[in-house]
Amino acid sequence: MRKPRVLIVSPALADANNGNWQTAWRWSRLLAAHYRTQIVKDWQPGADEGAVAMLALHARRSAASIAAWAQAHPGRGLAVVLTGTDLYRDIHEDAAAQRSLALAQQLVVLQAQGPQALPQAHRSKTRVIFQSTSSRRTSPKTGRHLRAVMVGHLREEKSPETLFQAAHLLCDRPDIRIDHIGAALDPALGELARQTQAACPHYRWLGALGHEATRRHIQRAHVLVHASRMEGGAHTVMEAICSGTPVLASRIDGNVGLLGQDYGGYFPWGDAAALTGLLQRCRDDASMIPALQAQCSLRAPLFEPAAERAALLALLTELIHTP
Repeated sequence: MRKPRVLIVSPALADANNGNWQTAWRWSRLLAAHYRTQIVKDWQPGADEGAVAMLALHARRSAASIAAWAQAHPGRGLAVVLTGTDLYRDIHEDAAAQRSLALAQQLVVLQAQGPQALPQAHRSKTRVIFQSTSSRRTSPKTGRHLRAVMVGHLREEKSPETLFQAAHLLCDRPDIRIDHIGAALDPALGELARQTQAACPHYRWLGALGHEATRRHIQRAHVLVHASRMEGGAHTVMEAICSGTPVLASRIDGNVGLLGQDYGGYFPWGDAAALTGLLQRCRDDASMIPALQAQCSLRAPLFEPAAERAALLALLTELIHTP
């Protein structure tokens, strides 16, 4: 018998190489043994009528496909996956995103704090599905300096200015080096990165890199910096955890939902001085990095591929077989 077909709607496809695409591509592989999957940017009635369910990433940006599916196939499986910008911004101010919440049979958030951001009326149909990544052996770290890496395209939501400011504050610490990976989606932020690189020899903006090269940088780093202001559940945080690289993260719900309430590597969002202090402690206090690594290792099982696959299969079973 042919496997049933599932549509995955992603507002970004492979050329964007962002979090939405990575999620869509990973889900298509995790489901491959049980379902035929197709990733599309938009869906219109008449396309792939045999699909048994739609998994739509992003309540606002996929709103047209969500509405079209609900109208064409009332009662047929529809799950809406909430990412950072729609969970923490769009569903509170955008009518199309709010309609997506109402039309969905199931809502999915990607970190444990996510349900609290939803209106109370929708929480009963919401589940947490942690994203997953492969584990990597922890690479040996040089003792000559501390290597920090930040991964994320340069855009307002990722708060790269916090890293730029920290780099300036650390100009007298050549033993703390910073690599910054990501494309300049905002040209003004790209110019700030170039200016920071010119003024701070220990800061390097590497631009966009492929996924494998990025993971090698994370493995080699002593710490990952994640300064974001808005996250649905950052994949780069999971990749660091599963590579034995601890994280210094802004204390926002999207990071707390991955790292836990009591994690020791938080700094207030936008507080470059606090980030600078954490980087200095990681260099100067020999107990700091092992303590963060121990906390991260306790979170790593949440991000195993088998756990994500089981959660996806349970979601689809409920979507397809619940009247």
